[in-house]
Amino acid sequence: MSTPKAAGYYFPAEFAPHDATWLSWPHKEASWPGKIQTIYPYYAQFIAVLAASERVCINVADQHMEQVAKTFLRAAGADLSRVSFFYHPTNDAWCRDHGPAFLINPTAAVPKVVVDWGYNAWGGKYPPFDLDDVIPTLIANHYGYPVYNPGIVMEGGSVEFNGAGTVLTSTACLLNPNRNPHLSQREIEQFLFDYYGMEQVLWIDEGIVGDDTDGHIDDTVRFVNEDTVLTVIEPDKQDENHELLEINLRQLKKMRLLNGKQLNIVELPMPDAVVYEDQRLPASYANFYIANNAVIVPTFRSAKDDRALSIIQGCFPDRKVVGIDSTEIIWGLGSFHCLSQQEPSVM
Repeated sequence: MSTPKAAGYYFPAEFAPHDATWLSWPHKEASWPGKIQTIYPYYAQFIAVLAASERVCINVADQHMEQVAKTFLRAAGADLSRVSFFYHPTNDAWCRDHGPAFLINPTAAVPKVVVDWGYNAWGGKYPPFDLDDVIPTLIANHYGYPVYNPGIVMEGGSVEFNGAGTVLTSTACLLNPNRNPHLSQREIEQFLFDYYGMEQVLWIDEGIVGDDTDGHIDDTVRFVNEDTVLTVIEPDKQDENHELLEINLRQLKKMRLLNGKQLNIVELPMPDAVVYEDQRLPASYANFYIANNAVIVPTFRSAKDDRALSIIQGCFPDRKVVGIDSTEIIWGLGSFHCLSQQEPSVM
């Protein structure tokens, strides 16, 4: 097949309307060693908020896992009439990275397609990942969507879109030799153009401390509209995130969009350090998820939580910002954005 871009398809911004949100029910105890049972009330609360404004589609291994999930969802008050389960076994829960990339072309005979990027669990860190790697094609086959296979590794948490031709990413992740060592930066950009339907790639350097994905953008910089980003900062010069995030901020200030405009930059504080078993965890307010009527933000029992929620609310006047405690979930080294993948509406 030709590339999605050649066929007129593109990846919409997360703030564009959704048909659904896709999740993979957490079950891998090694991802939350000694704590997996503690995450389910918060995870179910996340789903309850999602289901209030869009369908929620959940990959589960079997009927037993579905029933376990429903028990937690009922306890959270989720509208189960808006939740669908798919018997697609997974290795892990991080649907942002192993889930399908849905692209749309409203004028095409088939207006929605799926890109099935390669997936290697962030550079082969957490085998096995064979079940996760095939999830996009299983979902596409269920609906009869055409599937494109670029043949390279790419994770949804490593790319951020403004809906107007620009994708933002990090050199720390996409140029890491544990992903696509045979590709140059320019060659990777061409894949982003061809398989996400983009016109421009903007690069920052760094991720945050504790991020085992090697620097995913969804912990650092997020588009809130076509020309505005929220970016996390750490004013404490003694904190190990301070200089990393200063570098990113300086780079963002120099960027220009396709229309020549500078980015509008809104600064978002980092939470107080979250440490568990002597490990600094990648806690970030930037790992929020934009649903149709809500923005779901991880909170961390920090004195900075309320300020962060207020800043994010100011960027989304037409959506309700909902903070959900992610202190337990972040032990898995990710939060609500990492756990979810949007399926856009075809407008």
